[in-house]
Amino acid sequence: MHAALPAPAPPKPASSAAASVASETAGGPGLTDAAVAEARRAHGRNTLAAPAGAGWLSTLKEVVLEPMFLLLLTAGGLYVVLGQAQEAITLLLALLLVAGISLYQNIRSNQALSALRELTQPQAQVRRNGAVVTVPVEELVVGDAVLVAEGSRLPADGTVTEPNDFSVDEAILTGEAVPVAKAPGDAVFGGTSAVAGSAWLQLTAVGNSSRLGVIGHSMESIVTEKTPLQRQVHQFVLRMAWVGAGAFALVWGVNYAHSGNWVTALLFGLTLAMSVLPEEIPMAFSSFMALGAARLSRLGVLTKQPQTVESLGSATIICTDKTGTLTQDGMRLAQVYAEATQALLPVPGALPAPATQVLAYARWASETTPFDPMEQALMAAFATASAAEAQAPCPMVHEYPLAGTPPMMTHVRQIGGAQVVAAKGAVEHILAVCRLAPTDASRVREMARQLSTQGYRVLGVAQGQPASGGFPAEQDDFRWTLLGLVALENPPKANAAEVVRAFTQAGIQVKMITGDFPETAQAIARQIQLPDANTLLTGQQVMDLPEPELQRQAAATAVFARMFPEAKLRVVEALKKNGAVVAMTGDGVNDGPALKAAHIGVAMGRRGTEVARQAASLVLVDDDLGSMVTAIAQGRRIYQNFKKAVFYVVSIHLPIVLTVAVPLLAGWPLANLLTPVHIIFLELVMGPTCSIAFENEPAEAGQMLQPPRPLTATLLAGAELSRSLVQGLGISAAVLGVYYVAMRQGQPEAAVRTLVFATLVLSNIFLTLSSRSFTQSVGRMLRVPNPILWLMLGLTLALLLGTLLVPAARQLFGFVLVPPAALGWCTLAALAGTGWVEIYKAVRRAKA
Repeated sequence: MHAALPAPAPPKPASSAAASVASETAGGPGLTDAAVAEARRAHGRNTLAAPAGAGWLSTLKEVVLEPMFLLLLTAGGLYVVLGQAQEAITLLLALLLVAGISLYQNIRSNQALSALRELTQPQAQVRRNGAVVTVPVEELVVGDAVLVAEGSRLPADGTVTEPNDFSVDEAILTGEAVPVAKAPGDAVFGGTSAVAGSAWLQLTAVGNSSRLGVIGHSMESIVTEKTPLQRQVHQFVLRMAWVGAGAFALVWGVNYAHSGNWVTALLFGLTLAMSVLPEEIPMAFSSFMALGAARLSRLGVLTKQPQTVESLGSATIICTDKTGTLTQDGMRLAQVYAEATQALLPVPGALPAPATQVLAYARWASETTPFDPMEQALMAAFATASAAEAQAPCPMVHEYPLAGTPPMMTHVRQIGGAQVVAAKGAVEHILAVCRLAPTDASRVREMARQLSTQGYRVLGVAQGQPASGGFPAEQDDFRWTLLGLVALENPPKANAAEVVRAFTQAGIQVKMITGDFPETAQAIARQIQLPDANTLLTGQQVMDLPEPELQRQAAATAVFARMFPEAKLRVVEALKKNGAVVAMTGDGVNDGPALKAAHIGVAMGRRGTEVARQAASLVLVDDDLGSMVTAIAQGRRIYQNFKKAVFYVVSIHLPIVLTVAVPLLAGWPLANLLTPVHIIFLELVMGPTCSIAFENEPAEAGQMLQPPRPLTATLLAGAELSRSLVQGLGISAAVLGVYYVAMRQGQPEAAVRTLVFATLVLSNIFLTLSSRSFTQSVGRMLRVPNPILWLMLGLTLALLLGTLLVPAARQLFGFVLVPPAALGWCTLAALAGTGWVEIYKAVRRAKA
């Protein structure tokens, strides 16, 4: 009900010493620019030590230690030993080119992630040069006066100078989850969270000098667990590396037995090892995830970790808040019910004194400078109904923050010469403390129910009797009198029904989880056409249900009302136990546990507290749930394109391996046609095609009409992998067929090598076109734009023609000029080796 404030409420009376400290910080001018620069020189920046291995040198080290780089280095050394300088220089240049491409891809990915980190970097309000300004947290220095409020994470160590019912969760340091109240002069520590109130702090330590920096615990230092897809990719590449090692040993042994020359045998063994290793896949994975996260950021969706992009396509349930997410950001007071006259009156309109009193107390029970849209609406309505009274000073002398289940909040204000005790909150809580007669309580509940069924958010308003001898420990302990009800209007967003429909068509269930009345929640649910809007569970019912029954009912329920943090968390956990992949939206401190528990936590960028943004894995910059539809569509596109890239790599690697291995193991007269020079040419073509061209593929039509993929789905298995292997065997048959026919015709070794290599490269071009879709024909996909793919294919064809027509290149690759008719037969063979898949796709489309 009250969230992060743009400025603190007037402080409670404090000692003169505390007031002096406060005036030097919160009320003073703050540090000057010169003082900030001096403090930064003396104490450093407010950043923790960068993790080991950061920077471009680490990236270069990773590239140099890649298996393909080491294989090329070894092959180049062998060429030097054999005295083949031209081949050695070529491999050296290829080595630099491969390293350059890998380095470029890594730097490109890192730049995308750095841009995301800058976008998600928290900000802080600080007093400098006599004004309150907003700066990035990392620019804070020792001595700064910083404002923190409920829902924010403390940016550094400091001392409390001016608290306003300020409490901090220090569990990250102490392990104790109980909030700690803070008074003037108390120490606070960076990384902890403000859970109630607001305060000005004077910073005493930043960055590595802070408590969190000294003990070495940081959210950023936690190693992110690998996702299932990451583990699959790693295991696949590791298995292929072992296969490559075995093939290397076999080919080395067979060649040595035939030739007795261990150096030459080693060179051909390396050729096969290079052809087996699918080193393009890890590069493609990192590129797809990082660039996908960058694309999402341009669409208003910030990802905390690029791996989140992978899980988006698996989401099966969206648990969403109502206020500000499905409904409009602003609120408007629509009706006032005065208990004194039992009259329900519309707003705006002339209000009699009892109704104006209800509105006045609702306003006084709100924050002095409201942040919450509901409290802003109450302030605006009161200013309209009673301008003079609204402008009169009413300093707060005591505050009871939002508490209880369901919640209520109380403010004690000094108005004129008297103290006023005002409360607002959930109708059930207000009625409980007012102790009405049963018939009166039933009448008020019925009025609240009727207003709720119209979609209004209804709050009770009460007047407390000031207590003598100080303030009671709990707000419930005042003697309360019910004044009435206020009904606020928060209509659905214009696109809410469309967003819900888009989720439903994509096979994703939408569940509304809100603290509002059941009637209000269901009224909004019906307006936005939420499927199964008549199904309902309340927070108390959620807590009372045994686990097996909760799992069953949670799956079948669309509306959860009167929810509180523990109930939200229990619903998320129950849905996860059912096997659902859960996305959860939230904006408040109390949403933190559920956001963290969900597979995909989604925080609001504008309304969201810093705690919510830290707990979430996604941030919707514009608070528009429609951005989640876009994000899920992008997640599905990225995963689908990565699958295409992986199966493309598998399909093209298989014929390369078999072209090297089969002639040798079968004892063909012409074996060992391909050398590391030829393999590196193919690698230079396949790498960018895999990680750049496929990453730019647009989403296929109908992708958001398909059900979500299971989170446990195995990428490198199943029918699609089998088809990819068969496709690779088809290309292998075409290439080996050209190889065998040319050899049987008695053509010289250089001519056979030329024809085999041309068939491999042309097969790669046709395979790239065929792999753009698992279902659509090449002809249809030709109409789908992807300029980068055409650039890569054009470059591949140009390089092939260069090796065939340029004398120096022809000599380097060991080629000879061949008749155009022979290249035509190579083209037909490549078409046959890849084209049968188009027939297979046509048959599947006909059966669908």
